[in-house]
Amino acid sequence: MPGIEKLPLEEALEDSPQTRSLLGVFEEDTAAISNYCTQLYQAMQRIYDAQNELSAATHLTSRLLKEYDKQRFPLGGDDEVMSSTLQQFAKVIDELSSCHAVLSTQLADAMMFPITQFKERDLKELLTLKEVFQISSDDHDTAINRYSRLSKRRDNDKVTKAVEDVYTSRKKQHQTMMHYFCSLNTLQYKKKTALLEPLLGYMQAQISFFKLGSENLSQQWEDFLGTIGTSVQNVRREMEEEVGQMQQTIQQMERSCDPLYAPCDPDPAHSPVCRNLTRKQGYLYIRNKTGLVSSSWERQYFFTQGGNLMQQGRAEVAGGLVTDLDNCSVMAVDSDDRRFCFQVTSFDGKKVVTLQAESRRDCEEWIATINNISKRIYLSENAEEVAARVNQTALEAVTPSPSFQQRHESMRKTPSAATRSISSVGSEPSPALSALSFDALVAPETPIQFDIISPVSEENSGQNKAAAQAGRRSNPFGESGQDAPEDPEDSILHQLFIVRFLGSMEVRAAESADVISETMRQILAARAIHNIFRMTESHLLVTCDCLKLIDPQTQVTRLRFPLCSVVQSSSHQDNKRLFGFVLQTAGGREDSRAVCYIFESNNDGEKVEPAFFLDLLGRGAGV
Repeated sequence: MPGIEKLPLEEALEDSPQTRSLLGVFEEDTAAISNYCTQLYQAMQRIYDAQNELSAATHLTSRLLKEYDKQRFPLGGDDEVMSSTLQQFAKVIDELSSCHAVLSTQLADAMMFPITQFKERDLKELLTLKEVFQISSDDHDTAINRYSRLSKRRDNDKVTKAVEDVYTSRKKQHQTMMHYFCSLNTLQYKKKTALLEPLLGYMQAQISFFKLGSENLSQQWEDFLGTIGTSVQNVRREMEEEVGQMQQTIQQMERSCDPLYAPCDPDPAHSPVCRNLTRKQGYLYIRNKTGLVSSSWERQYFFTQGGNLMQQGRAEVAGGLVTDLDNCSVMAVDSDDRRFCFQVTSFDGKKVVTLQAESRRDCEEWIATINNISKRIYLSENAEEVAARVNQTALEAVTPSPSFQQRHESMRKTPSAATRSISSVGSEPSPALSALSFDALVAPETPIQFDIISPVSEENSGQNKAAAQAGRRSNPFGESGQDAPEDPEDSILHQLFIVRFLGSMEVRAAESADVISETMRQILAARAIHNIFRMTESHLLVTCDCLKLIDPQTQVTRLRFPLCSVVQSSSHQDNKRLFGFVLQTAGGREDSRAVCYIFESNNDGEKVEPAFFLDLLGRGAGV
């Protein structure tokens, strides 16, 4: 016989949606077996009750056996040995359909008794265990909900009683689930014997009735029945061994899982908080807004998948996305009505998710795990080793951080260290840069722009002037709308890049070879000093005549510059994903000014895009 599908007893305590989904498959298989067994029982009952209808009853039995392949059993549907065995039985039973006399006593003892025992005892026992499991599961949900609703100004008696209720209900649910799993696993063996033993008894009664000399029963069939009897005994022996192992596992799990039933924090000495995780799963409460000022809490199964936080209900087959954890922020928060809460904010600050863990240890582990994922540590080869080096960062998420003024004062005391840390990211200053003063490249105290703000007023004024000269109406929203289509010859160079805007600032020496590297150094240093990690993602479109920054969501052009205004462009010496270019604004000699823009390529590890962009930009500027 092929291997038997089993429910894992070790996953009964976690009670994950995957385990519930697998349990549903076994329950569906049990219902199919019960339905099929009932039909087979009715067919054999007809053989026993009416000897005059023996021929018709045996024909129905043969037909049911032939339809075994058409039964959609979720488990064991591809059992070719079982299917071929039943087909053999169907053939011999069909041959015996012409027989019209059977000893009722032999049929009652050898055929009806095994299938009756299976139907009336085994299947009904499973139904009873299913009801008990459902009741214990509902009691556990009620107890854990009552425990989770305890306020911080709690009464010790109420907390103790709630903990005891959770302990009792969780232990009862765990024990009931393990016994229920054991019965379902046992059914996978019993369903084979329940189908084979009645057929074996029926055939033995027929052989005895016809005195082993019937023309329909030859020595070949006797050998076949002997082989089936041996197979049944082997399945029964394997079932008994498996039942014994499952009972031992249940006893071991009951002893080892006893401390895990209580929702309180375990002893930190025996189970400390693990801050090196890059994957985690478990049940959490999520706050959902139900009105302007009202909200509700819902218990869901949460798990991390790559850089995403997913949630899944018990009745759901797959999980759904909650939020993107890349570059997100997470911290412990105080809630008026809940304990052990933490908050996850997306990288753009548009989505905030408030979650509640079961204990303080679970809360800290979730915070540490999300912190590690937000830094993309999960992409490393040795993720746990890398996460171990950022444990201090994970601890800061659940402890008050120093104010901005304190950090600023501390960095002002050691400017050389900050400069060295940023200089390590950039390239070494060239001899020309050391000979030329930094003030000659960038004016002191020049403001840095870290976000893209479309110059609406300037663009509109320029468009209005152009519209007045052309004698046509201008669009007040900064869009041309009726521009003539581009000449196909001007669209030969047309390239789109995904970039992140790091910053821009006004520069003095626009044509200096080191002005871009110095601007990179100052922008990166300012971002590190002021803890500015947010970057605006845009689409950089380069054509033969212009340079555009387009919003990827709305497709609105944020900035637009003529390509002839690009004075120079270059990439970082060490990090080729960093690049910049200098634009000379239009105007007189005194009114013109140069602005240096610094970007980072959005695709990690692809250094071809910045290099290709610089080459394309250089060729376009040359044109």
